[in-house]
Formats: sequence, structure tokens, C-alpha cells
Amino acid sequence: MNKLLATLIATLVAGAAFAQASAPATPAVMKAEAKADKAVAAAVKSEAKVDAKADAKVEKAEVKAAEEKTKAVNKSANTKAKANSKAAKADPEDKAKAMTKAEKVGANAEAKADKTAIKADAKVDTVKSNAAADKGVAKVETNAVKADVKADVKAAGSK
Repeated sequence: MNKLLATLIATLVAGAAFAQASAPATPAVMKAEAKADKAVAAAVKSEAKVDAKADAKVEKAEVKAAEEKTKAVNKSANTKAKANSKAAKADPEDKAKAMTKAEKVGANAEAKADKTAIKADAKVDTVKSNAAADKGVAKVETNAVKADVKADVKAAGSK
């Protein structure tokens, strides 16, 4: 939100500075400036919309990853508990073998939960990367619009 506010203020200041051209304002220049202000405002609004969508995607991915991690940890704990319970019920002569098997099952369950967590974090990182790229593209497009309208106003002033 602060980014959006800063962008809007910067646009307002830039627009105000832009509107104070040193040449006398002819009707063509005034029309070009009005058109420029409108185009810049639309570009800034579009950029803010892209930023908001990108941030929402990142937040959604982070929530989903947290849910996947929690689910994996719970599943691991349940698997270990079942294995330990089964080992505890084993006959005294088979107890050592059953405990070893339970430890192995527990280690595998933990490894699987860790793999799930790593994959979930990788997905979040991918979404963050894509969001940053989307934001960058939107910023470049906004700057291109600003440059175009600046050239248009300059051309209108030279007529």
C-alpha cells in the first residue's frame, strides 16, 4: 500500500512539474498535457493493479505451502506413532526387531515430510520470482508510457 501511495504521489509531483512548462501554453499543448496526464494515471493504476495481484498470488502460495507443511508433519507424526505402537505390542523376543523397524519407518516419514516442505518452499519461491517479474514488467510499461507522453507533449509544443 505504501508503494502504491508513493507511486501516486510521485506521479502527482511529476505531473505538476511536467505541467509547468516554460513555453507559453497553447491549446495544442494543453490538450496534449491533459491527454498525457490521463495516460500516465491509467498506466500507474494498471501498475498498481499488477502489483496487488502479484502480492495476492504470493500470499496465497505462502498459505498453501504452510498448509502442505503442516499436513506433512502431522502425517509423519501419525505414521511414527502407529509404528511405535505396533512395536510396543510386539512379542518380547521380536521387540528389538520391531523397534528397529519402527525407527526406520519414523525416519522415512520424517524424510518424506522434509521433502514435502522443501517442495512447498520451492513453489513459493517460484511464485515470488514470477511476481517480481510481473511487477518489473509493469514498471517498465509505465515508464514507457511516461516517456511516450512526454515526447507527445514536447512535439505538441514545437508545432
